[in-house]
Amino acid sequence: MEPVEIIEDGVLLRPWREADAEAVHRACQDPDIQRWTTVPRPYRPEHAHGFVTEVSGRAWAEGTGAPFAVCDPATGDLLGSCGLISIDQAGTGEVGYWTAPWARGRGVMVRATRAVARWSFDSLGLRRLIWQAEVGNHASRLVALRAGFRIDGRLRLAQPAPQGGADGWIGSLLPGEVPAPGSTGPAGPGTLATRRAAVFGRPQPVLFATAGAGELRLRPMEEQDLDAVVQTCQDPETIRWTTVPDPYERADAQGYRIHCQDAWSRGDAAHFVIADADDRYAGSLDLRLSPADALLADVGFMTAPAARGRGYMPAALVALSAWGFTTLGLARIEWKANVGNTASRRVAEKAGFTFEGTARAGVQHRGERVDVWVASLLSKDLT
Repeated sequence: MEPVEIIEDGVLLRPWREADAEAVHRACQDPDIQRWTTVPRPYRPEHAHGFVTEVSGRAWAEGTGAPFAVCDPATGDLLGSCGLISIDQAGTGEVGYWTAPWARGRGVMVRATRAVARWSFDSLGLRRLIWQAEVGNHASRLVALRAGFRIDGRLRLAQPAPQGGADGWIGSLLPGEVPAPGSTGPAGPGTLATRRAAVFGRPQPVLFATAGAGELRLRPMEEQDLDAVVQTCQDPETIRWTTVPDPYERADAQGYRIHCQDAWSRGDAAHFVIADADDRYAGSLDLRLSPADALLADVGFMTAPAARGRGYMPAALVALSAWGFTTLGLARIEWKANVGNTASRRVAEKAGFTFEGTARAGVQHRGERVDVWVASLLSKDLT
């Protein structure tokens, strides 16, 4: 396959040159590129030189890939890398890309990916493009969405990044689905997908709430919290009203902590620990995004036995809900609890939730369907 050049929508895509090695080496020192791609670590000058002179040339010659340097057409400056990292005999190509740190925030890779996709369909006659990225790489996911890819689900990566996770997202793009040059596309600036990619692509924040005269912090779960989590989940009231394992062991708490971290990486949920003024565990609460309705989430919470009756949970629930409305763009947050769980209902009502009724056999609870109370909070309820 003969190398080609593409100029489209303000970017130049051309074959790699030996003179690009220094810029490639500089770009691949970036922590994000090293975190999310399979570049060698440490990335040395010889790695860059081998990539631009041997690896990329071999891919073109053998027809197994089509790697492009993404450049500014006016200055020739290197902006990133984009192309087909594989092409199979069935007409499927896989897109891969990275953006140089000095070129981020300008939509460079979205435009480059669209150009590669259009060329792949129109000139190579490919029938499908796929995109893969490690779960948690929200920047790459956002580029794929803006380039027109449909995110189809998750899979186990065959070649995970060094020290990265094995779980990946996968997306696909078919002929006729590439957005036109200059168009915003399905995940343009200001859309919900963009907002949430920015949130979940960063470390989980710390939120603040005030209960009485004291300040509470809502933060990610830490190793120091595990014993208190075990104690809380062994409490009879917690066991009665929640679905925590019974008996509950330290290994369960460790697994729950990993689950919380993974949920944040996926962008599915935000799990917080409530820490008092002395940074002691006072409870847990989480906001789980609905997979069916992007503007809906539900809350769940449990309070440590020693912290009950102090007003901690209503204050924390208000802070979490406000963050969900303002930062995640939610329209409605739901609370559900088994009928009879009056302590949980009092928390929800103190936080401003409006009781809506009873859902018969609304949830599965320890082997049977049980009735649940339902309440909701809207963003206008907190104004």
